[in-house]
Amino acid sequence: MTQELHIIGGGMAGSEAAWQAANAGVKVVIHEMRPKVETFAHRTGNLGEMVCSNSFRSDDHEQNAVGLLHWEMRQANGLIMQMAQKHRLPAGGALAVDRDPFSESVTAALMAHENVSVSYEEITELPTEGHWIIATGPLTSEGLGRAIQAETGAEALAFFDAIAPIVYFDSVNMDKAWMQSRYDKGETEEERTAYLNCPMTKDQYEAFIDALLAADKTEFHEGETAGYFDGCLPIEVMAERGRETLRFGPMKPIGLTNANDPDNKPYAVVQLRRDNALGTLFNIVGFQTKMKYGAQKEVFRMIPGLEDAEFARLGGIHRNTFINSPTLLDAEMRLKSRPNVRFAGQITGVEGYVESAAMGLLAGRLAAAEMQGRTIDGIPNTTAMGALITHITGGADAKTFQPMNVNFGLFPPLDGMRGGRKGRKERYKGYTDRAKIDFQQWLDGQS
Repeated sequence: MTQELHIIGGGMAGSEAAWQAANAGVKVVIHEMRPKVETFAHRTGNLGEMVCSNSFRSDDHEQNAVGLLHWEMRQANGLIMQMAQKHRLPAGGALAVDRDPFSESVTAALMAHENVSVSYEEITELPTEGHWIIATGPLTSEGLGRAIQAETGAEALAFFDAIAPIVYFDSVNMDKAWMQSRYDKGETEEERTAYLNCPMTKDQYEAFIDALLAADKTEFHEGETAGYFDGCLPIEVMAERGRETLRFGPMKPIGLTNANDPDNKPYAVVQLRRDNALGTLFNIVGFQTKMKYGAQKEVFRMIPGLEDAEFARLGGIHRNTFINSPTLLDAEMRLKSRPNVRFAGQITGVEGYVESAAMGLLAGRLAAAEMQGRTIDGIPNTTAMGALITHITGGADAKTFQPMNVNFGLFPPLDGMRGGRKGRKERYKGYTDRAKIDFQQWLDGQS
């Protein structure tokens, strides 16, 4: 009987894993519970649906670790990067996408592949036979979550992730707001004017912080604790850490000049990024929130330019779960106690769309090779993918393990490179140059 690879979850990791394995000649079944079983964050049953931001972050593959990860995934014929490029939106130096056409294209590409089929049902038990990849992400269903806990003998770790609101562009007052990317970054005029900016004076900023701190917030269920991932903190939590925190974070005014009042430098700036190709929707950058819906409207309409804002989606908060990968997974992402099961994506403790898809890419290739009796050399930890998988499968301290974005701090040091801020540009270029050579050699070894 023909062997099949079963993948639970059709998000970024599951979709990429399916694509990689199918292209290697393996029959793949994607088990996706949506739309029959809904989640708090998803809106459709599409594969590869983006539920939070519409950005894959920096696309700079010479000076940025996530940009390097983009490069590696493109070299490996990654589906997620192909479709992101196809539906790219202007976003300065970032890779932002038109989310609905993106997920529709991911779905269409997988459905059209002769080696891929999709089964729409919820899996609630940990499989005992066959080849499986669990890529259920941060919103793993309650039933499967219990099964994973029962198998591992450990509580799944948890943190809370918050979603930023989306505003209709035609409700923004452009007499107060203006279009500009920070430092006018981008190669085209469209890129250099990719962000919508709303300025604040010191008094407006102080009043905004007061309202933010006083607003009604979503309460947690009994027994839950707010263990936020620092890369996706709700703005009110940031404000609680200090009144100036937001002004040095998502509301920093540097690199921006108010086109409506160029002689006066804003004290703080709220940025919005285009969320669809038509330019009718913009999401408020870095404004993840756990405020109640009514409070969100009141507080966000205090932002100059958003006084009459209409919201296509308000912010929200949901629980994200991930396993303690350093103790539970081997170097090939297999569950040590049940090696027929691999884990991939955000549930392994990586954070971000790109990182999740990258772990799916590796899991799909590793599973396909195992099923075909091939051996893939371990991916070098000098690459972005290698640095990530090394971190989650043993490089991190299991006692303090938390979700991690890709960053150059995970890479082995370069000999002879100058340390500190002054040597950073040369050092980052050294990391990416080395990674590209090592990654290409690793890829060539599989052909």
